Amino acid sequence: MWSGGVRVIIPDNNGRILLVCQHHDGKDIWMTPGGAIEDGESSFDAAIREVMEETGLIISVGRLLWHVEEVSETRGQRFVNFFLGEIIGGQPELGTDPELGENQVLSELRYFTKEEIAGIEHLYPDMLREDVWDELTINSGNDTYRIRE
Repeated sequence: MWSGGVRVIIPDNNGRILLVCQHHDGKDIWMTPGGAIEDGESSFDAAIREVMEETGLIISVGRLLWHVEEVSETRGQRFVNFFLGEIIGGQPELGTDPELGENQVLSELRYFTKEEIAGIEHLYPDMLREDVWDELTINSGNDTYRIRE
């Protein structure tokens, strides 16, 4: 049985991408906001809900950027859909994972430039170092990144 998740790439107008830090197995891992798809929920609805829970932001979900699958003896069959998101309301603030109660793993929320992301030791997915920038239109200093149609 497959279990599904979502992650959302949320750029700002300053050439940065929003990441959250989660503490797992004794290390801090930076990743895009997202989480599990709940029973009866679409990927799009899960993306909107997860971003609101973790960041306080209201987003519209754009196109699917990547669909990543994993089949593992220890972790089972899992997939994650990576969407492009656009902020339409709210203010960025560190949220919570309601299903975790007092055992929260979220520790920080921050925008990063391409150069800053390149220096992050624990990053998920690694595609954020290079591949994602091919998908975006962001003005960052002298660089312009474009969203592919």
